[in-house]
Amino acid sequence: MATVILLRHGRSTANVAGVLAGRSPGVDLDDVGRAQAEALPARLEHVRIDRIVSSPLERCRQTVAPLAADRDLPVHVEDDLAEVDYGSWTGRPLKDLAGEPLWRVVQAHPSAAVFPEGEGLADVSVRSVAAIRRQLAVLTADVGKDAYLLVCTHGDVIKAVLADALGLHLDGYQRIVAGPASLSVIRYTELRPFVERVNDTGDLEVLRPPPPADSPTDESDESDATPGGVTR
Repeated sequence: MATVILLRHGRSTANVAGVLAGRSPGVDLDDVGRAQAEALPARLEHVRIDRIVSSPLERCRQTVAPLAADRDLPVHVEDDLAEVDYGSWTGRPLKDLAGEPLWRVVQAHPSAAVFPEGEGLADVSVRSVAAIRRQLAVLTADVGKDAYLLVCTHGDVIKAVLADALGLHLDGYQRIVAGPASLSVIRYTELRPFVERVNDTGDLEVLRPPPPADSPTDESDESDATPGGVTR
């Protein structure tokens, strides 16, 4: 059975600023994100990796660079694993977006959400799942069915792939969390996928008390999911 390790990029400057980066150019890892990237070789020291695939965006390529250098593996860029095209939402503060009517659709009925001048989340799911399957097919043809594929991509993309593997309707994908530098693991068999890890950060820091009311999304409900994925 083939194994896919889904890695979300490390913390970025946009994550800290509370801005929906989307496909904006020049969004890099911040100091924490760079440290998360440098820690990857040790985190994955005992894990086999046959192929590294990345979203084309800088923050993903920066995240996998230390691991690729450590393993002496090339990084294969996959355009269909790029961040959601948020259209005119791109670059806007999350606290402002929380007041948009579409925000509630993204929360409660994401399969119907289409970002203005951008793409729909249903389309993101289709392209992301197809890209994973395509990359797996290439790899297993090369090294065999027990291949290990590491993919560095974005929060909403990871959640869509996990929802598919779980047999979960896309309208339930906001129940999944994929934090910066988190690892999620899916094993694909001939009959069905098995989800073995979700949002594994190697610590319990995510359980700390939430920040005071200066959170980037303090205008939204505490039950809301953050487009682009959680930021802490």
